[in-house]
Amino acid sequence: MLCSWNNVTGNLKATKKFRALQQEVHQVLCNSPQPGPATFVAYSATTGDSLEAKIIAVRLFLDIVEGSIDHDERIAVKILEVFDIKLTDIEKVASQSKAKNDRRFHNVKAFLEQYIFGFIESESYMTAVNLLEHFSIRQSGESFLVKMIEKKQFRAAEKWATFMGKPMLSMLVQEYVDRNKLKNAYLIVKNNLQQEFPDVHHKYKESALKKLAEKACWDVAEAKANGDRQLVDYLVYLAMEAGYLEKVDELCNRYSLEGFPKAQEHEAIFLQHCFLNLNELGVEDIIWVDELNGLGKATCHIEGSKVVGLDCEWKPNYVKGSKPNKVSIMQIASDKKVFILDLIKLYNDVPDVLDNCLTHILRSPRILKLGYNFHCDVKQLAQSYGDLECFKCYNMLLDIQNIFEDPRGGLSGLAEKILGAGLNKTRRNSNWEQRPLSQNQLEYAALDAAVLIQIFYRVCDHSHAADALDGHNKIEWKSYIVSHMDNPRKSRKESRLRKEPEPEVKDNEA
Repeated sequence: MLCSWNNVTGNLKATKKFRALQQEVHQVLCNSPQPGPATFVAYSATTGDSLEAKIIAVRLFLDIVEGSIDHDERIAVKILEVFDIKLTDIEKVASQSKAKNDRRFHNVKAFLEQYIFGFIESESYMTAVNLLEHFSIRQSGESFLVKMIEKKQFRAAEKWATFMGKPMLSMLVQEYVDRNKLKNAYLIVKNNLQQEFPDVHHKYKESALKKLAEKACWDVAEAKANGDRQLVDYLVYLAMEAGYLEKVDELCNRYSLEGFPKAQEHEAIFLQHCFLNLNELGVEDIIWVDELNGLGKATCHIEGSKVVGLDCEWKPNYVKGSKPNKVSIMQIASDKKVFILDLIKLYNDVPDVLDNCLTHILRSPRILKLGYNFHCDVKQLAQSYGDLECFKCYNMLLDIQNIFEDPRGGLSGLAEKILGAGLNKTRRNSNWEQRPLSQNQLEYAALDAAVLIQIFYRVCDHSHAADALDGHNKIEWKSYIVSHMDNPRKSRKESRLRKEPEPEVKDNEA
């Protein structure tokens, strides 16, 4: 009955459904009332005797505080709130009841403080704060605030600091700033303390821009800057730091910024950063494929390769809840060349030929296909081009990510571990539907596919790389090769394709 009493309390403006519930509860209580304060609270609530209900609610609360009733801690707070029980109400009832013979109730406030201290000790901070606020007890100090922050009880800390007033709110903001929790600090400052903390707003905005830049969400970051000159300047510096040189020029031109080096001038500085480039990977040519003849040549070259790297890119969609955009390009790298297929144009112009060519490549048992988290790409490809058969099945796919136990850092982190240098990922979320793609976009896309081949060769040829990563003398990469060939509709040609012997890819020749 204790946990249900709150469901039957309320004012006389209740709905018809609630009135019906009141009548049912009243009838039950009249027929077979259970002894105890909770029953009388419910009974008094249904009969509308608010004074009687309040007195018995106080007794119920005292029983809870004494520990004679097992309860959920939130029930005690609800009793106080619903019946608006003040410290004076408790003192009055305590003096008139048998509790007056209990020395613990000679000083009701001290006894309540001891009860609240138990919640603090058990780290039930929100309950403690609710009780402190309800009884207007202001004895806890800065150490209590720090405890709540350290335990990540931010809502409780903010509620308590608000109750204590501006000095404690200022302490809380400073704690947030010192701990680099700038969003929490900003949400407090914007309503109360803008004069005391004039820089918090800007620090928070800069922090938000930096996080977006780290995720390569440059368009979103620019929108967040909202034309603020200081924030746009900061975004330019972030682009320079990331090596996104065309973004530097783009922002400088759009906002008429001066004093920043042009991309060409900054190139020499940025080359000092240790990122992989296509020359280091032995790539001789990037070939853009957007028409029938080029697709045929690319397919012939790829079918003559033993190992290829696969990747794809699509324009990011920042509208919450909306579907991702169509996959725009697919990169297929061999030892020396990277073909970048314009899937959008090829699908519109020659869908049957595109389907046939990619089916031969993806289902061929003679070609080892390398990817990184490629199941995600395959899923996106199938959703983008659902009427093509080529993305529904594949053969001889090795997802490089699955070979290594530690996926942190993504493909760039893995390249740094294996090859000694990472990838510049600043263009990851650029507009992949624009035509033509910039040279930097082409190189970024080519690198993502080409680096897979070099990582694979290094894993096969150098066991010390495996030692450094997984603690094994050799990685048995062949056991990670997977196929997905369960499509029941296959042509005779595809059936013959599957019967061809699988290639022998030796560890030292791949």
